[in-house]
Amino acid sequence: MAAAGAAVVKPVWLEDKRAIVNSPANITDPLVLFMPSGKRGRFPVGTPVLDAARQLGVYVESVCGGRATCGRCQVEVQEGNFAKHKIVSSNDHISPKGAKEERYERVRGLPERRRLSCSAQILGDLVVDVPQDTVINAQTIRKDADTRVIARDSAIHMCYVEIEEPDMHNPSGDLDRLKIALMKDWGLKSLDFDFHLLPQVQGILRNGNWTATAAIHKDAESETARVISLWPGLKNEAYGLACDIGSTTIAMHLVSLLSGRVAASSGTSNPQIRFGEDLMSRVSYVMMNPDGREGMTVAVREAISGLVDKVCAEGSVQRNDILDSVFVGNPIMHHLFLGIDPTELGGAPFALAVSGAVHIKASDIGLKLNQGARLYMLPCIAGHVGADAAAVTLSEGPHRQDEMMLIVDVGTNAEIVLGNRQRVVAASSPTGPAFEGAEISGGQRAAPGAIERVRIDPDTLEPKYRVIGSELWSDEPGFLDSVQATGVTGICGSGIIEVVAEMYLAGIISEDGVVDGGLSARSPRVTAIGRTFSYVLKEGEPRITITQTDVRAIQLAKAALYAGTKLLMEKQHTDHVDRIHFAGAFGSFIDPKYAMVLGLIPDCDLDKVSAVGNAAGAGARMALLNRGYRREIEETVSRIEKIETALEPKFQEHFVYAMALPNKVDPFPKLSAAVKLPPRKTVTEDGIAGDAAPRRRSREGHAARRGRG
Repeated sequence: MAAAGAAVVKPVWLEDKRAIVNSPANITDPLVLFMPSGKRGRFPVGTPVLDAARQLGVYVESVCGGRATCGRCQVEVQEGNFAKHKIVSSNDHISPKGAKEERYERVRGLPERRRLSCSAQILGDLVVDVPQDTVINAQTIRKDADTRVIARDSAIHMCYVEIEEPDMHNPSGDLDRLKIALMKDWGLKSLDFDFHLLPQVQGILRNGNWTATAAIHKDAESETARVISLWPGLKNEAYGLACDIGSTTIAMHLVSLLSGRVAASSGTSNPQIRFGEDLMSRVSYVMMNPDGREGMTVAVREAISGLVDKVCAEGSVQRNDILDSVFVGNPIMHHLFLGIDPTELGGAPFALAVSGAVHIKASDIGLKLNQGARLYMLPCIAGHVGADAAAVTLSEGPHRQDEMMLIVDVGTNAEIVLGNRQRVVAASSPTGPAFEGAEISGGQRAAPGAIERVRIDPDTLEPKYRVIGSELWSDEPGFLDSVQATGVTGICGSGIIEVVAEMYLAGIISEDGVVDGGLSARSPRVTAIGRTFSYVLKEGEPRITITQTDVRAIQLAKAALYAGTKLLMEKQHTDHVDRIHFAGAFGSFIDPKYAMVLGLIPDCDLDKVSAVGNAAGAGARMALLNRGYRREIEETVSRIEKIETALEPKFQEHFVYAMALPNKVDPFPKLSAAVKLPPRKTVTEDGIAGDAAPRRRSREGHAARRGRG
């Protein structure tokens, strides 16, 4: 218990302006932002960083009780101007190392830039990174590969040959005789060698007793084949990497180029998130910090190198046996990975530095694999529809079928592809980070302890939920024991979608997304916060509520996505889609029913809405194992029509209608047949409910009403 008269420090949640007004914290107190969770608050000068983290519900491990002896509470202060958050963070804004921290560093060692959060105190505004290697219940990275069989015709071929020994009558060099043997035995018309092999050839041939295995790279048929690596004797192992660089997570597969088998998969959080949660924040960081581009490039390359170590260890493979790699990512991740300044992508006309496929050596960007290993990046579709969307298109193949297929990759910047074999169109919509837990008062990324499923009883308004790490619902016996290790820490993206949709189905919010304050007389779950109302999902510590501001954030995100989809449907001259695929790690855990109730996607048969997992990673594997797929997607991307939503005059109209749940004007007959939607009602911003007109069921009726004025 706090001593009498002691001040209780409470965070000021930036996601909810009412909390700023109601909080006893001083608005002039330093602002602290923790990454990658995105949680933030204001704290008095002198508050230990660990205390701030605990009050915000940010998991920072400490087993020594703040004595600076266990070293598990390490954090890193990020320096720079973080414009989106209005924070200038500096190491000068944290207290110098004290005696305890210096003793720990002297005895145990402390990595460069790391601080012990139990000892370090807040002196000014800070962006604090919680390194994932220190976190036990870190973000859950969905990274497993699918099980599809991919026909193999990779750009790498392993060619074993026996070479004539030199003699006095044939003075040709060892390299020339190796070249002749390869061309004769393997039917090659022309052949070159990477320069780094020239000093090694004689030793390799003699060590192999005049036998050798050459790794030959030949991507396109028009290219000259090149020997990129050479081993003495028979070598029957060769591997490649397929990697999807997402703005939030990075997923990597280690694949046998000879059998097609996935030897190992791994994933990690994208460390660039400490520079900005969404893509435009990262572009802004580059603009405002001279070393911003270099810092983000180094960060993502180091993370990828760490993933290479992980998959090699899991698959018992040596880095030297990795001969090829395929990378995909959105345009900004694509540019930063290649070391290209993404500033031009920050504003119209959103010009890409390079849009076509990229063919380089892995060593050109400092990726340490086999010395001759190659790297291929799929082409980008447009300024905000990247190589990842191209990989998803390759994986799902709308251009190979007659059905009208909608592919949605939900992230901080949603990428949308719609089409069939006749025509394919694509666009992006700025959904922001709300679906990933940011900008939500109790939101967090997907990690053990996060609420991922929600149900609300429409009669009692009582909720039940499931959290990551437990198979039990919160009202089932044994639930508390099952979550004892992690607790219930917040709500992640899939849970946010479900709770807002369930609030709508239960009548807690109107179709316009306003919380019905009149229900506070029925249930204490509906509570007032200033002039608006919120819904209490979980009592206790931490108390998790869904505020009016949270609902608005979800409405804005889903409206942007739906409006982008509507534009593509209009370009295709269609009023329906036959099939919907959710791509991406987040899409794998969205319940199609709740996505449609929310109005995230257009009306469709629910049994034709499916999650396709990391389709970008699957497309990368296809391009890795079969060079024919590289030519297919390069040709397909050249034909995809790119729609820039910012330039479309009807985007705003679609956006306004899409703010309603599921939509103000579009009918959802297939959803209505499967789910009982609540009667329409209006609720004022003060939470007072009233009657509303019947739901409009057709575009024709809507057009007629507009015609009547």
